[in-house]
Amino acid sequence: MLHRPLATGLCVAALIASSLAFASELRMTPAVKAIQKAMPSVVNIHSEKPAEDSDSLLTGKDRKINGMGTGIIVDERGYIVTNYHVVSGVETLRATLSDGSAYTARVISYDKKHDLAIIKVDATKPLTVMPLGTSSDLMLGETVFAIGNAFGYENTATQGLVSALKRDVEVNEKQGYKNLIQTDASINPGNSGGPLINMDGEVIGINVAIRAGAQRIGFAIPMDDARRIIAELLSGERLAQTYHGTILTDVKKGEQRFVRVDGLKPNSPAEQSGLRVGDVVTKVGAIPVVDATDFERACLGRPAGEKVEITLKRGDKSETTSMTLATLAGGRRTGESNQPVVRAQSDDSTYDKAFRMMGVRIVPVTEGERKLLGDKYRGGMKVAEVKAQSTAAQNGIRVGDVLVGLHVWETVTYDNINYVLDHQQLHTFNPLKFYILRGSETLYGHLQVTPTQTATKTK
Repeated sequence: MLHRPLATGLCVAALIASSLAFASELRMTPAVKAIQKAMPSVVNIHSEKPAEDSDSLLTGKDRKINGMGTGIIVDERGYIVTNYHVVSGVETLRATLSDGSAYTARVISYDKKHDLAIIKVDATKPLTVMPLGTSSDLMLGETVFAIGNAFGYENTATQGLVSALKRDVEVNEKQGYKNLIQTDASINPGNSGGPLINMDGEVIGINVAIRAGAQRIGFAIPMDDARRIIAELLSGERLAQTYHGTILTDVKKGEQRFVRVDGLKPNSPAEQSGLRVGDVVTKVGAIPVVDATDFERACLGRPAGEKVEITLKRGDKSETTSMTLATLAGGRRTGESNQPVVRAQSDDSTYDKAFRMMGVRIVPVTEGERKLLGDKYRGGMKVAEVKAQSTAAQNGIRVGDVLVGLHVWETVTYDNINYVLDHQQLHTFNPLKFYILRGSETLYGHLQVTPTQTATKTK
């Protein structure tokens, strides 16, 4: 008689335990998992800077203003990206991680024009790098989360969706942004510099601005755009006076993400290493490489003269080579010459090939012309001649137009043009989509490219 109640009690206890476990499973939603994945890489920034005379509410000497912002860990050694306006003019910086550990931070480098900066903390342990996503395949209505130091409330997470893409926003007469992500995830003062993440917990944008007086209209810098600037801010040339001479291009289109060698500076460590134009770098040292930022941070901290192993894909083969970093002295690289950048094949060959296959003769834009292209393009190739009755002529291309893209690739150098025209899968995207800049307007169309049998490749 006494055994039955005991058995019943055990069953009830088991059912309760089972229910609790089931409830916990239900609560562990994809949103919770995404935020938990990203949170260890979020940095809460607190600052102090002198007050300006225009701050009329403050009185007395040595007035100080307390500021706040957010950052994203981009390297385990303590390199953190944030907005330039978060750290501009500050006297002190304190960075607090999600686990409560706090460090004094310092500004390492910045790009005022693109409103990005790198700060550094001397952490006592390797930090967790934010999982990297891509902004190349964002969808309207896609769920996103903003994480940051909202109004000083550290590690605040808000949920929303992608409201619009490619927004150009003028904040004031001194600061404007191009190609922003618009979101209705709540972004508040203090969120600047923090991550906008997707449902996979990957950072796809850097929160930067809100629309004053509006409700839930916020903006973020697309991560693919930000990473190109971060690569420059973390480069050895900028931070450590070391030099490799590799010209890299990020290729990001959804799941397709890699960095391609698009040029090698003459007599540089990169040229001497045996790297070739068209190589895809997959690893530098022990660091897997997805884009130029990974390449630069893998080289950063290595002294001139140190060899670094590079793993790459060349065609269908995986290969390794080693590169010895050089010293950048007095603004000039060791062994640097005045020769042009090494090409996949001669400029004359590509110059003629473009005329045969597309009906245009193209030349690189001058430095002055490049500056006129604005922030959206790194450069382009100027149309010097259009062949009568050619596919280019039929599609409205004119002398003076600047070719800035073919298919999914930019066209800054002859190497870029040659890579597209020699691409093994050219037939799959022929007609070939082109982008030209005419004045301040970007135009596009499609060229029916004529195949050539005379193309050659260097070995």
